[in-house]
Amino acid sequence: MDIKITRASALKDKPDSSTLVFGKAMTDHMFIVDYDAGQGWHDARIIPYGPLQIDPAAKVLHYGEEIFEGLKAYRTADGSIQLFRPRDNIDRLNKSADRLCLPQIPEELALAGITELVKLEQDWVPSEEGTSLYIRPFMIGLDAALGVHSSHHVQYIVVVCPVGAYYPEGLNPVKIYIEEEDVRAVKGGMGMAKTGGNYAASLRAGNRAEERGYSQVLWLDGVHRKYIEEVGAMNVMFKVNGKILTPDLNGSVLDGITRRSCIQLLKDWGYQVEERRISAEELFAAAESGELEEAWGTGTAAVVSPIGELAMGEKKVTVSHNQIGEITQKLYDELTGIQWGHVADPHNWIMKL
Repeated sequence: MDIKITRASALKDKPDSSTLVFGKAMTDHMFIVDYDAGQGWHDARIIPYGPLQIDPAAKVLHYGEEIFEGLKAYRTADGSIQLFRPRDNIDRLNKSADRLCLPQIPEELALAGITELVKLEQDWVPSEEGTSLYIRPFMIGLDAALGVHSSHHVQYIVVVCPVGAYYPEGLNPVKIYIEEEDVRAVKGGMGMAKTGGNYAASLRAGNRAEERGYSQVLWLDGVHRKYIEEVGAMNVMFKVNGKILTPDLNGSVLDGITRRSCIQLLKDWGYQVEERRISAEELFAAAESGELEEAWGTGTAAVVSPIGELAMGEKKVTVSHNQIGEITQKLYDELTGIQWGHVADPHNWIMKL
């Protein structure tokens, strides 16, 4: 499908790369393609970035008919630009679309919306170490009618923005609070989909955790209220007595691209990786016995985030002496090295533009 490009008449001033704040400085253009039942996808275009015109009765506003993805473009030392596993993001977008009764988008069309927009906005891709261009593809249902049913008119949109580190304080251990009251998702629900409702459900617990001085919430399963699932914005992993443990993909845990990448690298390095149910009780027992050696979160935005403290109720345990662990650091160095082109890419995860 041809993509029509309408360039902005005036370009924005680009932010200083040293002062980038995550998700704030949007670029000059965005990609949009429409879907209508009976017609399919049509009118692919790149237009100046600006407000969307949608009907106040649009289903995305009332019934949460929305999914999204997140990936990054990286500037390498030779000045070229590359993406990390973009086809995996598109595959996951379509799985989310299936769960929310949104249309499947052809992989090549979804990918073209990303790559052509990044090429047009290539001057926005920063070059300083630790910076990148964050890419947000999303899909919204736009039928203008109140009433719960799937939309026949949908848009797939891509916006991008330059970003620095997700955590401004750097790769320092974060404090995580295990939530016991609220539930984010249950098996059979939408926990495996990347949709805004999952994140809206996390806000109250996130605010409570922040008031207590914690960076993120670690969720328990919604049925037994005892098994670890994921952190608010990340999957989670633990090194216990030499083995790597991570919650299994049970239908309420997001199948993270960074999670997949970490598991592959850990197996490459000879570690035993167990994807299974992990109770909070097991974690605290491992911490008290000294067997909980490291803990970290994984996600596109933060890449790898070391966990220095876990708390639940009145219980608190320090992990890895509140310092970044050896495996956590190695994963961060290897993943970012592949993403920025500093080290070899043995699994062909990189797509060069």
